[in-house]
Amino acid sequence: MAGKTPVASARSKTAKSKALKLKALKPKSLKPWSAAEVVDAFSRFREANPEPKGELEHLNPYTLLVAVALSAQATDVGVNKATRNLFPIADTPQKMIALGEDRVRDMIKTIGLYRNKAKNVMALSRLLIEHHDSEVPRSREALEALPGVGRKTANVVLNMAFGEPTIAVDTHLFRLGNRTGLAPGKTPLEVELGLERIIPAEFKRHAHHWLILHGRYICIARKPRCDVCLINDLCRWPEKAV
Repeated sequence: MAGKTPVASARSKTAKSKALKLKALKPKSLKPWSAAEVVDAFSRFREANPEPKGELEHLNPYTLLVAVALSAQATDVGVNKATRNLFPIADTPQKMIALGEDRVRDMIKTIGLYRNKAKNVMALSRLLIEHHDSEVPRSREALEALPGVGRKTANVVLNMAFGEPTIAVDTHLFRLGNRTGLAPGKTPLEVELGLERIIPAEFKRHAHHWLILHGRYICIARKPRCDVCLINDLCRWPEKAV
C-alpha cells in the first residue's frame, strides 16, 4: 500500500489537531472553579450592574409569561416589537381571549413560529382562567403544565415576576457555562443544576440576568469579547484572548 502524499499527510495532521483541540474543550478537561473564584466573579457582576433587568417588555406577570413563551426561537427585540401593540389591549387572559386567535396571530406574525405560538397563547390564557383564577401560578409544575411553557420559560417567570432565585438556561447561558468551565453540562438542565450548586445564595436572585447578559453581549458565540470581559482572568476557556 502506497504511503500518504504530502497533501494527505497535512490533512491528517490538521484533522488530528482539530480533534485534540475539541478534546481540550471538553468540560471534563477544565479545572473546576473554586468557591472563592465563584464569589469573586459574581461580586464583579454585582458591582458592575447591581440591579440587572430582563430585556423582554411586559406590563404584569401575565404579559411576562406570554412574552417569554413567544421568545422561544426568537429574539427579545423581535418579541418586543410585536408585543408593544399587543399588550396594551390584551394584558389579561380575558382580554387576550376576547381579542381572538386570528387577531393575535396577525399581531405576532413577525415572530418565528407565530401560528403555533398564537394557539399556545390562547390555550394558556383559557387554562389560566379555568384553573388559576386568571392569575399566573407561582409554581414551576403549574407553569410547565401550560401550553408552550417549558422549564426555561417557567424559570424566567418565577425569577422576574416573583423574585424566585431560579436560573433559566438559554442558548447564551448554556454556552457560557460550558465555555468558561463555570458549570459544564451536556444539557441545559445539567448546566442549570450545576450553577445552582455553586452560586452562593446572595447572588442567586440576579445570577440568571448577569449570566445571560454576559453571554449575549460579551461572551458571544463566534468572537467572544475577551478584552472587555469582567471574568477573563477566571475563565477556563483554552482559546480566550488574554
